[in-house]
Amino acid sequence: METIRIFDTTLRDGEQSPGCSMSAKEKLLLARQLDRLGVDVIEAGFAASSPGDFESVKQIGQQISRAKVVSLCRASISDIERAVDALKESENWGIHTFIASSQLHMKYKLQMDEDEVLKRSIEAVEFARKHTDYVEFSAEDATRSEPEFLVKLFSAVVRAGATILNVPDTVGYTTPDEMYDLIKLLKNEVYQADQVVFSVHCHNDLGMGVANSLAAVRAGARQIECTINGIGERAGNAAMEEIVMAMNTRQQYFDFQTNIVTEQLYPTSRLLTQITGVAVQPNKAIVGANAFAHEAGIHQHGVLKNALTYEIMTPQSVGIRQSQLVLGKHSGRHALSERVKSLGFELNDVELNNIFKEFKHLADVKRQVFDEDIEALITNNVRKQNNRFELQHLTVTSGTTSVPTATITMRVGNDIVRKAGFGDGPVDAALNTIKQITEQNCTLTSYVVKAITGGTDAQGEVSVTVEKEGQQVTGRGAHTDIILASALAFVHALNRLEARSSSISLMTPLQQEAAAV
Repeated sequence: METIRIFDTTLRDGEQSPGCSMSAKEKLLLARQLDRLGVDVIEAGFAASSPGDFESVKQIGQQISRAKVVSLCRASISDIERAVDALKESENWGIHTFIASSQLHMKYKLQMDEDEVLKRSIEAVEFARKHTDYVEFSAEDATRSEPEFLVKLFSAVVRAGATILNVPDTVGYTTPDEMYDLIKLLKNEVYQADQVVFSVHCHNDLGMGVANSLAAVRAGARQIECTINGIGERAGNAAMEEIVMAMNTRQQYFDFQTNIVTEQLYPTSRLLTQITGVAVQPNKAIVGANAFAHEAGIHQHGVLKNALTYEIMTPQSVGIRQSQLVLGKHSGRHALSERVKSLGFELNDVELNNIFKEFKHLADVKRQVFDEDIEALITNNVRKQNNRFELQHLTVTSGTTSVPTATITMRVGNDIVRKAGFGDGPVDAALNTIKQITEQNCTLTSYVVKAITGGTDAQGEVSVTVEKEGQQVTGRGAHTDIILASALAFVHALNRLEARSSSISLMTPLQQEAAAV
């Protein structure tokens, strides 16, 4: 069977989802897991968009060696120079450059004609090829471009040295039949089409991202660009887990394989959820909470007799265990270390020691500590590093006859600040006081609470979305005390807001435009 290459853009396109921005440490943590998952290419970011993205791309490139690490660049010499500077010390890297090719984009966004786009594309690919043999070229909005111009453009960049030609369905507009026909056309008419790899990058605006990607493969594409959990701009991207398991489960139909270690799909999905605070819908294919759940009596009866009656793949094949390993206050460091490894995390001794202390504290409060609790401890520990704001102490008083009051101590930079405030309830009082201490004039637009595990002693998981001057970020916190979980989530969101504001303030207007691509 032929192998389809999986190009993961969770760290670049996925991060552009509202509220899904990640710190450099969180990106590196996810990149390591993507490498363990077996993806062939990791798009680490957009090095020219901000100093923070540059450093993140550089770190990932230097620490990931199995998967190829690339940076996205506009068809611009300065963008490509920035990407080369970030990746030149890496072991296995490449350049991904793009320009819009549809009449709509060329006229209104680029304000260029076809000849100008051709010239810019050739110059960019030739310059990139001087630095690396791996050069991918994308024609943005390809599925709404004139096919004749697309053939001309792709042929020109192949002559200039492009080795991968990407066909993005940038706005999720096309259908599977149209995508099939377009790839067939390009395979037949582009110069030396048999010497390059055709790739697709499908968005999900009409819910056909995965279907369009699979149609492209059947027509001759040999690389799919996708994201974990399908996150991305607007309605998101084609979901990697759905693409991979479709080819895996229906191998006789597709007759293709991937290098993905499918048992790592669910752990990777969980890690992304923990990092971003954006939950997966319960009925999400492959990795949703209900993907392998059966409630109807007739379904339960069938599954008990033979799981194949209602399950077309096993939960174990995607990394979902049928039973939970329960840890408690009597568990030791070794048991915790083994469980952490089995969950897909790699921690050094210092990080493990920090997690172990928090684990013991949680085990004293809870009778049982579940996998989800451990995941929450790990990702919360990652977030604490290099944050400007840190919650240190919180005391709340509330009742039927008293005004809800919160007294909070926080670290703000290098200063320790303590204040008290009021609110309509204990959570409102805590969040109001945090706003006073941090002096952040933002608006809370979403507040969601759920239990991570079952039982009255379960950790509460709180996700909040805050908005400030058009910027929207999501924060997440987990604790057995729901008020403290709410405060942790709010502080997490404020740290993300602070990090994003700092990055944007350092960007030129041109870089700010690039960051929005």
